[in-house]
Amino acid sequence: MVKTIAVAIAGLFVVALAGLLVVAATRPDSFRVQRTQSVKATPEKVFAIVNDLPGWRAWSPYEAKDPAMRRTYGGPASGVGAVYAWEGNNEVGQGRMEIVQATLSSRIVIKLDFLKPFEAHNTAEFLFEPKGDATDVTWAIYGPSPFVSKVMGVIFDMDKMIGGDFEVGLAKLKAMAEK
Repeated sequence: MVKTIAVAIAGLFVVALAGLLVVAATRPDSFRVQRTQSVKATPEKVFAIVNDLPGWRAWSPYEAKDPAMRRTYGGPASGVGAVYAWEGNNEVGQGRMEIVQATLSSRIVIKLDFLKPFEAHNTAEFLFEPKGDATDVTWAIYGPSPFVSKVMGVIFDMDKMIGGDFEVGLAKLKAMAEK
């Protein structure tokens, strides 16, 4: 009897695992998460805040997740070639970002490389769109979605997790820019 129950439980586990893998295999090969916030400031003002990598300590939601995080900067403090590398706790991991495009007051593109707790190579993008006396700021991340990421995406809602962080960061950015 115990053997029959154990075999049945093992069989259910195998079926559930197979189902998880099949669902993961049907997910897209790339991902994109983005959030937009209206900021009562000029595109130039908001662009300057985002373009300054050392200044991210004041508004990035990831800074609060590990105040003891080790940070290093390279190249210019802002604009194309500016580099920000970090190493921190399990919530922020280790990685590096570099501004690869900075179109004055309209767009910043960042090459984003995560090293720990998992390796991933993505792109972060900020768009600044004037809307009357405000600016719509869009923060996005996108990139490839390898199979392991697809499996994680079945279990965890990555849009909600990353998007929630972006919402917090954009709210802090808004407060800073509107001072």
